Amino acid sequence: MRPASLFGVPVAAVVAVGLGACGGKSAPAAIEPTGSAVDDAGERDQPPADGEEDGVEIVSTRGKIDPDAVTRAIEPHATALEACYADHVGRRRWLGGGIELRWDVGADGALTSVRLTHSDLGAWKVEKCVLAIARQLAFGKPKGGKAHVSAPVAFSSGSGALTWSEDQAVRAVGGRFKELGECAKAAAAADPSNVTVTIYVGTRGKVQSVGFASPSGFPDAWADCAHDRAMAWALTDPRGKVAKLSFVYNPAADSGDDDDGDEEF
Repeated sequence: MRPASLFGVPVAAVVAVGLGACGGKSAPAAIEPTGSAVDDAGERDQPPADGEEDGVEIVSTRGKIDPDAVTRAIEPHATALEACYADHVGRRRWLGGGIELRWDVGADGALTSVRLTHSDLGAWKVEKCVLAIARQLAFGKPKGGKAHVSAPVAFSSGSGALTWSEDQAVRAVGGRFKELGECAKAAAAADPSNVTVTIYVGTRGKVQSVGFASPSGFPDAWADCAHDRAMAWALTDPRGKVAKLSFVYNPAADSGDDDDGDEEF
C-alpha cells in the first residue's frame, strides 16, 4: 500500500515538491437540476515567489501566510494523516484518490472554517479523520488580514475499480439522491450544496464505500447520515468488479467559496 502524500510525496516526509489540486478527470454528473455545479476557484493576489511550493496555495485578497508555516503546522500530524487511510482501507485495495483541504484563517490567526473542498477518494471515514486532524492545525497570524490556505493530500490510487461515466452514474443512482435531503434534518442545518458524492459499487450493486466534498462545506452530522443512507443502496451490478462513480448533489450557482472565512468548522 502506498502511503498518503502531501504535495506529491509521502506525508511522513513532509517535503513540499508540488502537487496540483485534485482533478484531471471529467466533472461528475449533477443529479439535482437546481443549477450548475461550481468548483472552488480561489485566486492568488500575486504570482508565487521563487521557491514557493506548488502544492500549497495561499489565497487571499488581504492577508498572507508563509507556505513554510503551513508545512511546519502539518508536519507533527504526518503519521496521523497516514493512519487515517491505513486504519480504514482494510482489504479495499481499490480505494484511493486525492482530497483537497481549505482552511480559512482569521486576522487573529484563529481558524474560522475547515472544508474538504475536493475529493475523489470516496471514503467518508477517511475524509472525516483527515478533517478532524486538519481542525487541530494552527498557521499563526496572517500578515495583512484574513487568509485562506489550500493543500492537497493524495492517497494510494487504488487498483481494479472501474470508472463509470456520467451517464452510468445518473442511471445507477436514479432518484435515490433525494434520500440525502432528509439528512439536513438530522444535522439540524440547511441542505448543503455542490456536494460531490463519490461511490464504489460492488457485487449485486451493493455500495462498498462513499465519500463527500464541497467547496461550500457541510456539517459532519449531514455526512454521517448521508453515508449511512448511501451505504444501504443497491445500484447497478458491475458484475464481478468494483465500479467507481461520482455525482454532484444539490448543485447550485453559488459555491460558497467566499473570501470572508466566517463559517464555523
